Amino acid sequence: MRVLDNLVPEKVFYYFEELCNIPHGSTNTKAISDYCVNFAKERGLAYHQDPENNIIILKNGSKGYEDSKPVIIQGHLDMVCVKDAGVDFDFEKDGLNLVVEDGYVHAKGTTLGGDDGIAVAMGLAILEDNTIEHPELEVVFTTEEEVGMEGAIALDTADLKAKYLLNLDSEDEGHFLAGCAGGVKATSFLPMSCASAEGTAMTLHVHGLVGGHSGSEIDKGRANANILLGRLLFELHEALPFCIISVDGGDKDNAIPVDSKAEIVVSDEDIDEIQSLAAAFQEKVRSEFHVCDPVIAIDADVRAEGGYEVFSMALTEKVIFMLMQVPNGIQTMSADLPGLVESSLNLGVLETTEEGVAMTWAIRSSVKSLKELMKDKLRYMTEFLGGEMTFRGEYPEWPFNPDSKICALCKKIYEEQTGEEASIEMIHAGLECGLLSEKMPWLDMVSMGPEMHDIHTSRERLGIASVERTYNLVLTVLKEFKNYCN
Repeated sequence: MRVLDNLVPEKVFYYFEELCNIPHGSTNTKAISDYCVNFAKERGLAYHQDPENNIIILKNGSKGYEDSKPVIIQGHLDMVCVKDAGVDFDFEKDGLNLVVEDGYVHAKGTTLGGDDGIAVAMGLAILEDNTIEHPELEVVFTTEEEVGMEGAIALDTADLKAKYLLNLDSEDEGHFLAGCAGGVKATSFLPMSCASAEGTAMTLHVHGLVGGHSGSEIDKGRANANILLGRLLFELHEALPFCIISVDGGDKDNAIPVDSKAEIVVSDEDIDEIQSLAAAFQEKVRSEFHVCDPVIAIDADVRAEGGYEVFSMALTEKVIFMLMQVPNGIQTMSADLPGLVESSLNLGVLETTEEGVAMTWAIRSSVKSLKELMKDKLRYMTEFLGGEMTFRGEYPEWPFNPDSKICALCKKIYEEQTGEEASIEMIHAGLECGLLSEKMPWLDMVSMGPEMHDIHTSRERLGIASVERTYNLVLTVLKEFKNYCN
């Protein structure tokens, strides 16, 4: 028996479980894209699949909608792959272990991929159902959204005719988005410079953090494990000598890192002091983050005595300096939309390789000049320290549209169906709407979706009742579209 068999709407959850059984992490989307191709073939629907595994599926409007303008329904195929420490799971091969609990769907020990599998599931359910009243549909599923929106960047929109777009990649029900931040991935690289050291190896481990999405949850005040590791290394560096073997932390630039480690070499007589300083640092940061990150843990474990290849003193100084001085978190708040983060960056990944030390940020801003300022700050610091800076996956902001017809329609229907007030907002996170707006500037767009919590973490969960409400909303929007938006 399927795990989600008894959930409503049946077809939405049927397809969601189908998708969850197909590995579809970013850069591994061929199988899920092919699944959508086979879906279209079996139902006689026109489709186009491109080399990036983006797929467009077309369906004619239902009776009475022959003169209605087409509508795009859009989401992305890839998911963020994060698992708990010690969980035996291969995102390249294994289907997700789904659990239904307390009104939510989640995956055991891993991310769920509700972001954005639920959009794909809704799109497939709509395409299959011939009883739904709707205008002509252009259903667009993109790839690599979670790693720089590479699919949307490559997407050929020349044959798309729609004037309106429903993006189903939001996770706050009743909040309809009419704008988003632009962004870019930034990687700072400091070349390796080695030395030799004798002593006792120790592992400094920062863990137990809450984490979260580096855009939509950057305003929650949660700690960044990589930044805390830098602070810890600085405090130890001020107190006694040691050498660094490696620094590593975080999995994704778009997730606030929850775990970060440094391997160091110390003199035997300094072990106790290292552990004492680490314990004191733990108490300090727990006090600082007692509301939003109350169980931060700092371990200082002894490994073995011997000879080790370590960072040179120059590289040690550079790494500690960079981790202490780089901007991180919220940089500015919007003056136009109170409470909205305007610009931010997140040091999501810290990695040591044979070639050197790499640090990767997700930069976000709804103001282009502020995005450029953050890029310049990182580049200037990196190059000053003798490193190299690279940028990739840059995507534009989606300018806020307070007069959006499709947003107003969604708000109206939501309030009629639920009796609750809805809002039209802008979000501090990247959405493919920004790229699609750049390619198709005439589009009137809205981004919405069902309730989800803790996306991009192993605690990700999808509200079952919210899925039903959101799906019914989408169906009603499609039904009323010809009378409201044409």
